[in-house]
Amino acid sequence: MISFTDIQNAAQRIAPHVLNTPCVESKTLSLITGAKVYLKFENLQFTSSFKERGACNKLSQLPADTRGVVAMSAGNHAQGVAYHARRLGLRAVIVMPQFTPGVKVDNTRRLGAEVILHGDTLDEARSHALQIAKEQSLTLVHPYDDEQIVAGQGTVALEMLQAVPDLDVLIVAIGGGGLMGGMALAAKTLKPEIELIGVQTERFPAMYNAIKGEKLPQGPSTIAEGIAVPTPGVIARELISSLVKDIVLVDEGEIEHAIVLLLEIEKTLVEGAGAAGLAALLQHKERFAGKKVGLVLCGGNLDPLLLASIIERGMVKSGRLARIRVGARDVPGSLAKITAAIAQAGANVNEVQHQRAFTLQAAQNVDIELVIQARGHEHVAQVIAALAAQGMKAVVC
Repeated sequence: MISFTDIQNAAQRIAPHVLNTPCVESKTLSLITGAKVYLKFENLQFTSSFKERGACNKLSQLPADTRGVVAMSAGNHAQGVAYHARRLGLRAVIVMPQFTPGVKVDNTRRLGAEVILHGDTLDEARSHALQIAKEQSLTLVHPYDDEQIVAGQGTVALEMLQAVPDLDVLIVAIGGGGLMGGMALAAKTLKPEIELIGVQTERFPAMYNAIKGEKLPQGPSTIAEGIAVPTPGVIARELISSLVKDIVLVDEGEIEHAIVLLLEIEKTLVEGAGAAGLAALLQHKERFAGKKVGLVLCGGNLDPLLLASIIERGMVKSGRLARIRVGARDVPGSLAKITAAIAQAGANVNEVQHQRAFTLQAAQNVDIELVIQARGHEHVAQVIAALAAQGMKAVVC
């Protein structure tokens, strides 16, 4: 079994090659959540993920006659292995599921690895990686079920408690469990009274099911693909079952909200898995109120098109983008009257569409649908009231 000494040795081994990322308080998120929130910016690593730690620790200890390595990954482990393999002069073959975001595939190739897209799940990619390892005599570098990998990931907790020794709680995302397992061992050894909370998505609750004896169903996809792991790690499961107080589940909407908050407040980009910890904190504010809470922003590799969609959806949820429908006479000047009322209420018009055929209005009338920019839900209500004051019936749709 992995020991605390293994994590300490890993910290010394990887120190010259991996960034000791900042761990600082977010005053704004502290005000929002009622806890004192400290963020560990692992998205600032060279490959934008904590996965570099385990990969560096593992590859640094391979025998000199190693022919090369093979790994399966949805992206971040792939980039960590590719980067450190290239640094050490090793051949790297990475098997990635076909759903892997393009940005992660491109980055992995850019780092010098041979990328093979295979299967729809990590389990299918794993089977193919094992076959390649056998056929080509390559060393398999597992993303989480490997003691040297887990030891490397545990160094995150060493750095967090060095930066903020009086942390009360660590909230950590769980996929296969390597990060949570390593951090739990390190944190509990340094500070036995610290509380450890794991986070999984409602769509991929594998470790939650394994620890709690539940049989919650697994969904087809999640915005947090970095922790979309159908089979939890054996090593991590043992550590988590004995050291972690609880595992909570978060929904897709909370993760999206957390991504937007971190981008807007902290000016930092995180992927779904990286935002899972904040999503859990937002979903359970009362549980952590008044405590010093450490969150790991474990990755920042997010596809730009997905980010654009998340931002737009976030603006809709906050009321900063709204779609309204206004009934009006289909005569010249009607649209001008509507847009003038919206402008006087302080909102801006993004889109306009006339519905003549798909409406229950009388034939001489029209439904005008507008997408407007507002300051929030209360402001949208003010716009609706302003239109009503001009004799126009409007509803949010």
